[in-house]
Amino acid sequence: MGGTFDRSLRAAWILFAMLTVPVFPSAAQIRARLSEYDVKAAFLLNFTRFVTWPAAAFAGANSPFAICILGDDPFGSGFDQLVSGETVDGRKVTVERLKTPPQPKTCQILFIGDTDKDLPALLEGLGTGVLTVGEQPGFLRAGGIIRFAVEDRHVRFDINRRAAAHASLTLSARLLGVARKVVKE
Repeated sequence: MGGTFDRSLRAAWILFAMLTVPVFPSAAQIRARLSEYDVKAAFLLNFTRFVTWPAAAFAGANSPFAICILGDDPFGSGFDQLVSGETVDGRKVTVERLKTPPQPKTCQILFIGDTDKDLPALLEGLGTGVLTVGEQPGFLRAGGIIRFAVEDRHVRFDINRRAAAHASLTLSARLLGVARKVVKE
């Protein structure tokens, strides 16, 4: 139990540090040691605490909670270590790396890295229950839900509420409140 608590506390502290860097110098020191993709990985894990997925998003009652990476993987093995031992609503969190779009109910979060796939078609083909996250400039317009952006050397994110509703996902007010921008594309 201690290991899971320690990792959860670490992930929560990383999110707290990312959001409060201007206020607390010690948080800035912590952030300086983290790479951009360490921060983004922590965000992906923390999104699990602020989004509600429908039961239909999972293949079965014992299915894991899968964070999938489609295309090039910018995170590396540190992401696997970050999620090791983590659970979401009693489901073990896993990281999956994919070269092709996922089958329905296999990914609950899908980070779309550099890929040559047609983004609007890819996003439309996912169906419901998938929180899509990307970095591409037109990601929200294409139907993505969360887009990472780097602003003043800080990782921020924008949210497409319409895409989240279309995916049958409920985003908490706390998540919407810390977003850089919330749009209804």
